[in-house]
Amino acid sequence: MTKLLSKNAKNRTPVLELKNIVKTYTLGTTTFNALDSVSFAIYPGEFVSITGPSGSGKSTLMHIIGLLDNPTSGQILLEGQDISHFKEEALAKTRNITLGFVFQQFNLLAKTSATENVALPLLYSDVPKNDRNKLALEMLTKVGLADKAPNTPAQLSGGQQQRVAIARALVNNPIIILADEPTGNLDSKSGAEIIKLFHHLHEDEGRTIVLVTHDMDLAKQAQRIIIIRDGKISSK
Repeated sequence: MTKLLSKNAKNRTPVLELKNIVKTYTLGTTTFNALDSVSFAIYPGEFVSITGPSGSGKSTLMHIIGLLDNPTSGQILLEGQDISHFKEEALAKTRNITLGFVFQQFNLLAKTSATENVALPLLYSDVPKNDRNKLALEMLTKVGLADKAPNTPAQLSGGQQQRVAIARALVNNPIIILADEPTGNLDSKSGAEIIKLFHHLHEDEGRTIVLVTHDMDLAKQAQRIIIIRDGKISSK
């Protein structure tokens, strides 16, 4: 697993780099570029937000960064390796090992415990069950929910469910945490607690975090803001 860098590290090799990414869609006889020559780099230990108005290409960009979709052209470099044309099986393996996802909808399994939800990514990594549960409990402890380990999502508040989702994102020790509107379903107090947790993970653990949001106030919580408009990067 990748060793995390401290907040004072000066490694200038990008952990993720996009080079001239184009994503083209065809609707009937019309072709348009959802992403048009998008290029930027994210470095180890950075906290970066990606923001833009509805229809800007933000969601498409998130899918490209999250290896959930392939670009039409251009390069994606992950720790220097070009993964732009990986087949689905290789992409799935890379996603599970290198990326931790936090979604607006939490995406927890309804009838399973917090421990089982957190341990799920380890199941696909062939980690033995005892080790999975131990690591899951460690992550729940990290996000302040050790006492909620046996609870199902229905027994947790929205903020607690998102903390379980963050614990799940951390359990494989990913090189990047990708958070898509992580406070979108939370009240202001719970949302502030989640952002405080992200700051802790970034500042105290050196985690690399990419936050995708339409909310400029939330985007400003990051070190650096990447703005996308009409499929193009307008500021980075």
